[in-house]
Amino acid sequence: MDITVESLFDSSKLDLFSVFDGVEYPWDALSRLKAFLIEYSGRLPGDYERIGEFVWVGKGTVIEKSALIKGPAIIGRDCEIRHSAYLRENVLIGNNVVVGNSTEVKNSILFDNAQAPHFNYVGDSILGYKAHIGAGVILSNLKSTGGTVKVKHDNESIETGLRKFGAILGDNVEVGCNSVLNPGTVVGKNSVVYPLSSVRGYIPEKSIYKGRGQIAAKK
Repeated sequence: MDITVESLFDSSKLDLFSVFDGVEYPWDALSRLKAFLIEYSGRLPGDYERIGEFVWVGKGTVIEKSALIKGPAIIGRDCEIRHSAYLRENVLIGNNVVVGNSTEVKNSILFDNAQAPHFNYVGDSILGYKAHIGAGVILSNLKSTGGTVKVKHDNESIETGLRKFGAILGDNVEVGCNSVLNPGTVVGKNSVVYPLSSVRGYIPEKSIYKGRGQIAAKK
């Protein structure tokens, strides 16, 4: 199936890819992320520094003034955590990642070179290698109607068992400015979402999402 960990992500693009060990669907890693971060922190390489309670940062990472980080969190090497960024517990960030101005990240995994640079909300979500979300993009993680989140894929509705679950972006996904990805959205590798989109369900890899019911193959 094309919504598995293997089909969405390159395992070489996250040093701590073992967070997905034994997991078929990527969202299943989110429920055990806190325990993983605390356990793995004792095995980090020597070029990681503890800068706060359950917060570890790799060599070369810059954390600008007014950024707030609540642990547990592991942030990789050569990242930029910019002015007024808010990392709110249970965050795993790879290398060369940008978390920008007024961006909030909570209970999420960001692969190497992922970017959430301007006014973003990343809740209970995963951004693959080089995934980029434009200014104002929201990865919404809670259904307005309540209940657990389901992933709609083809004609199947997959129960995640999670009350809070945002979006999964595969490697090299680009999401245009001011788009909202609704709970349970999965975007396949190398796909593009147009600005101002409201997205729900599954977008195949190498696709362009132009609007509801308008998905074109990416050439």
